[in-house]
Amino acid sequence: MTWLITGGAGYIGAHVVRALREAGERAVVYDDLSTGLAERLPEGVPLVVGSTLDGERVRRALSGHAVTGVVHLAAKKQAGESMDRPLHYYRENVEGLRVLLDAVTAAGVPSFVFSSSAAVYGTPDTDLVTEETPCVPLSPYGETKLAGEWLVRAAGRATGLSTACLRYFNVAGAASPRLADTGVSNLIPMVFERLTDNAPPRIFGDDYPTPDGTCVRDYIHVVDLAEAHVAAARALSASPGRDLTLNIGRGEGVSVREMIDRVNAVTGYDRPPVVTPRRPGDPARVVASADRIATQLGWKARHDVQDMITSAWTGWTRLHPEAARA
Repeated sequence: MTWLITGGAGYIGAHVVRALREAGERAVVYDDLSTGLAERLPEGVPLVVGSTLDGERVRRALSGHAVTGVVHLAAKKQAGESMDRPLHYYRENVEGLRVLLDAVTAAGVPSFVFSSSAAVYGTPDTDLVTEETPCVPLSPYGETKLAGEWLVRAAGRATGLSTACLRYFNVAGAASPRLADTGVSNLIPMVFERLTDNAPPRIFGDDYPTPDGTCVRDYIHVVDLAEAHVAAARALSASPGRDLTLNIGRGEGVSVREMIDRVNAVTGYDRPPVVTPRRPGDPARVVASADRIATQLGWKARHDVQDMITSAWTGWTRLHPEAARA
């Protein structure tokens, strides 16, 4: 199989490329490099620079590399930003997906793995979120991911395209320092940035209906997430016509305050957080049930929160050596 990974030069995408290559699959990356880094890619992996909104360029990439499956990760992903720029998010995430699917189905590519998100659930009224939990997203970002799932499944029903929609929970960690998360939109690197700047970490609201008042999330190591993509990709290849919707999480909730305490312990900093107002679009608690993916694909997360923080910190201090001098 030859897999085209859109967004494959990004933080998550580069880990998926690595996992596919280690599994013996051929990978081709399609990325506009707006946030991705070409140096993340292994030697020998072709890179096509372009937007998923450019249908002709996508078509040339599919045919030129004899692509037999697509993993679609390219998207805008910040819930807060999407509240201010909903039209931008719908254009990039939904229209970009529509253009991509149009090219994929026209080319007869048989398999499509879609990067979705736990943001589709909104604030679920349940301890563990299953794939049957009602989807009521709180942000335009979450709406675009849910609309994307509808679009992927509709294309599958109409054309026979095998599809998998993977609902990521909160991704952290790194396989190596070179693949570390260089952005600061996720909690762990956001805390790292504050500590590096000799500033207290921030908690966005401590009045949520949770045990310590801060948001509770299910954190998944990016290496485990990448391996879930390999499992899904192989399942689609082995059983044409499949339609999968799967949570990717560990089933363990960690509050923002607890996570900051753990980061302080790993990094050697002892800097108490400050509380700031809530961010729009943040649900109180979202924790996965990962039973379905274990049953259907035999996948289970192997790494814990300590692994995530430690590996992320190693990558962060490679880029910011001054941060290690706590």
